[in-house]
Amino acid sequence: MTNQNVVVAEAGGLTKSGINMAITVAMAESALLPPPGLTKQAGSYIAISRRKLLKNLETGGGGARINAWVESMRASSPTHIKSVPSLSSPDDSSWILHHPSALRMFEQIMSASKGKQIVMFLDYDGTLSPIVEDPDRAFMSDAMRKAVRDVARYFPTAIVSGRCRDKVYSFVQLAELYYAGSHGMDIKGPAKGPKYKKTKKSVLFQPASEFLPMIDEVYKFLVEKTKSIPGAMVENNKFCVSVHFRCVDEERWSGLAEQVRSVLKEYPKLRLSQGRMVLEIRPTIKWDKGKALEFLLESLGYANCNNVLPVYIGDDRTDEDAFKVLRERGQGFGILVSKNPKDTNASYSLQEPAEVMDFLHRLVEWKRLSIRGRSRV
Repeated sequence: MTNQNVVVAEAGGLTKSGINMAITVAMAESALLPPPGLTKQAGSYIAISRRKLLKNLETGGGGARINAWVESMRASSPTHIKSVPSLSSPDDSSWILHHPSALRMFEQIMSASKGKQIVMFLDYDGTLSPIVEDPDRAFMSDAMRKAVRDVARYFPTAIVSGRCRDKVYSFVQLAELYYAGSHGMDIKGPAKGPKYKKTKKSVLFQPASEFLPMIDEVYKFLVEKTKSIPGAMVENNKFCVSVHFRCVDEERWSGLAEQVRSVLKEYPKLRLSQGRMVLEIRPTIKWDKGKALEFLLESLGYANCNNVLPVYIGDDRTDEDAFKVLRERGQGFGILVSKNPKDTNASYSLQEPAEVMDFLHRLVEWKRLSIRGRSRV
């Protein structure tokens, strides 16, 4: 095992690919762990229409763009959850065939990890903590924190979130983890642990530092603009801004989208993306959760290794960037947390944070048993 922490300075400029980094991310080639019966066309329940909607967000103008935003907001709304097939419905048999439960397929997953170092990547909201009405109260349970701490004892572990890195750290409170906040635009390595004590070094990478003044400015404008919309909440996540609409009446969504658009049209270097009940404003650099995953694997010394198995668990559309990277690498797998069929690049599924915790418990127990088995030989 060749784990090692590295120091990477904050980046001010951008290369042609949008990344000014000291490490070149290489693509490793290994065997992908395919779920049973997977095909390229699998799992396209609602995403084709959503892709078109999201394309309209970038190319449409005026009312057409606002309508596209509202339709996309509706597609992710819990108030419309009944219109989407449930995983308990007989209509979802095709989807669950292509994205089987990671708990049910646990033994197969572990078989694929033989001789490889597992590296864990975990989203926060909706994965380690339930989605709640007030984002500031998305607290992590003590039981989940213990499960994550136990996982980190045996496997390099990173939290990859759209949240500000400091905010997600205040929820998780585990200094031995890697944290990638603002959709991976703010990465920092462990502040304690055996590896840290040996190296006295930490990972630090912030590829969008030059956007900080702009993000602060947009945040202030959005706070002012959305004051007239009850339930709207604007969150400054340092390298991105989140406009939460989970507490906004649906008839006000169009007005909220118009307010966001009126601010964004003055900032062509920022772009809009969408997560679960949230509009995200981010810099237009080529950086996302997938790039963060690659960067962290490189930082750990696994860029060109066949003996690593990255596992990424997430529930949000922004996690798809990481799922896609794992598919393209042909190495590791993604696990989507969802009670409903969704178009996804993930290989497996779990229904809710409680099942995520069960999966983490089983992973730790599997590791402990394997260690005991080797000690008896």
